[in-house]
Amino acid sequence: MRSDSRSARIQVLVAEQAARRGARVGVLDVCTAAVAALPVGGAGVSAMSRTAASHPLCSTDTISEQLEELQLTLGEGPCVDAFTHGSAVLTPDLRTSQLQDHWAVFADAALEAGARAVFALPLQMGAISPGVLDLYADVPTVLGTEELADAMAFADLATLLLLDARIEETGAPVDGVLLERGFEDLGGYRAEIDQATGILTVQLGVGIDEAFVRLRAYAYTQGRRLADVAADVVAHRLRFSPDAEPTRTDEET
Repeated sequence: MRSDSRSARIQVLVAEQAARRGARVGVLDVCTAAVAALPVGGAGVSAMSRTAASHPLCSTDTISEQLEELQLTLGEGPCVDAFTHGSAVLTPDLRTSQLQDHWAVFADAALEAGARAVFALPLQMGAISPGVLDLYADVPTVLGTEELADAMAFADLATLLLLDARIEETGAPVDGVLLERGFEDLGGYRAEIDQATGILTVQLGVGIDEAFVRLRAYAYTQGRRLADVAADVVAHRLRFSPDAEPTRTDEET
């Protein structure tokens, strides 16, 4: 299946979940849509960062909620490995000696919680990684090629929603714009934010994670969409400084 048609199908599934809730599209809708479409029993998303505290954002059931909490509390598990290495961690069966050794505490705790298979997919946009999508099944499970491709498409959409969502202290997304945009031009949306973050690493003399935090913080305090702020940075209408507040030039170069 072509990636664009797969992406379009996943977007429809997620939008349908949001419509059932009577709310804007959020990462919770990605989780519920993934559970409905894949051979898994639950899903959860955790916001993760190398420079700030990580925390669970949402989960579809009690078991997925426990899995998110366990991994962030213990500092081990597929979610942690996926974020650290930037690649999917697929665990068809937690009840293997190799995994019992690798995740000495998490594996037993996850089995006790009711999970048997866990699949962790990093949420990534270029060098930016705001979190991880976790899927679990209560029986040994292998994701087929098409199912894995769908899971990665769900993770890709969760990334975009998370990057442009305002997060309350509770961790609940309260403002998403992708539904309003009709999921238009996600590739361009992704590239512009990534490009703006790269520009900020030079202007501020910081790493990619800190640059993205600064970009998103400015968008939040100004009550603006992240994509719009990124467009201003890329067009040189907005410049950041390590010693002063960001300034607008209102001049494209």
